[in-house]
Amino acid sequence: MAPEITRIETTEFSYPLENLRFDGNGFNLVYDEGGSVDRTLYGIQIQTDVGITGEYVGGNSPAMAQINTFADYLIGKNPLHRERHWSEIKRALRKYDRMGIGPIDIALWDFAGKYYDAPIHELLGTYRERIPAYASTYHGDENGGLDSPDAFADFAEECLERGYPGFKIHGWSGSDASRDIDREVETVLAVGERVGDEMDLMCDPACEYETFGDALKVGRACDEAGYFWYEDPFRDAGISQHAHRKLAETLDTPILQTEHVRGLEPHTDFLANDATDFLRADPEYDAGITGAMKIARVAEGFGTDVEFHAPGPAQRHCIAATRNANYYELALVHPDAPNTQPPVYKGTYSDMIDAIDNDGTVSVPDGPGLGVEYDWEYIQANQTGSVHVYQ
Repeated sequence: MAPEITRIETTEFSYPLENLRFDGNGFNLVYDEGGSVDRTLYGIQIQTDVGITGEYVGGNSPAMAQINTFADYLIGKNPLHRERHWSEIKRALRKYDRMGIGPIDIALWDFAGKYYDAPIHELLGTYRERIPAYASTYHGDENGGLDSPDAFADFAEECLERGYPGFKIHGWSGSDASRDIDREVETVLAVGERVGDEMDLMCDPACEYETFGDALKVGRACDEAGYFWYEDPFRDAGISQHAHRKLAETLDTPILQTEHVRGLEPHTDFLANDATDFLRADPEYDAGITGAMKIARVAEGFGTDVEFHAPGPAQRHCIAATRNANYYELALVHPDAPNTQPPVYKGTYSDMIDAIDNDGTVSVPDGPGLGVEYDWEYIQANQTGSVHVYQ
């Protein structure tokens, strides 16, 4: 008998992040000694009639709202028919950004790995079992942390000493005063001068720059310092193919786009229209492991690379099964603040700054499914919203 999905549960919970606060606009996390913010995530469990549960922890409230619209469709279905479910739900969410597919698809892959007693990367087809990681910083602050070009350069040097082969700058945000383009340029050059001969460097303004001209100024600094890529610079929010094609034509530094476009076809169009050099993919944002791997294969077909966004066990499995990916993003890191990793992993899994080995790599979980064990007691003890049940 084929397995069937019998019940789906989503649980909202929160956990504290110390020495952090939101910037002046309330959008980006920045260092603040003694500060504390609560981060909200969701635990997803897909129960089946064979006693195996597919699990994932992550997501956001818009994704959960979308899950609420399609979860009933999955009840009674075969959890191994991921491609069918992916296609049906993609069509059902055609009026939305489809971020609800990601957490569910990842949990279905977790079920499959447990069902076949194999890690997800083996089901996908393993290419490697260790992945080079780059240190991806919090945004710049005005509070004595990453508050100057020298502070970023000092931290890049610290990350180099830890063994990281790459370093990515997230510059300043939160106010017009903080978005000082001269300071952004100085930071790019200072980090390049300090460690550029020994590390791959990336610059990610996270769509903060207000004009094409500002993006050009920082991009030309990236050219001067030999940066590996330049990512999401200006206020189109990362979605204008025409603007990024113009930027790519003007600069020497490769452009990395598509973190903020959703789905397979828009990613493909970005490459087909020469609007990016690298593709970005995220198994949570881009319709699950199923969707992210489709994007990786598109990049391979175009002869370029895909760089997976953010850390997590799903990302590690995707990269392990992808030849044309360079790095794992160990984010977000800071000299005086912890990563945003939720305290829900039992065992040794870690995405903290000290997670790399002496070669600057992270391991790929080798247990069945995602290969991590979640602490459901912690999740339930820190529940902040209702538990949604579909059966």
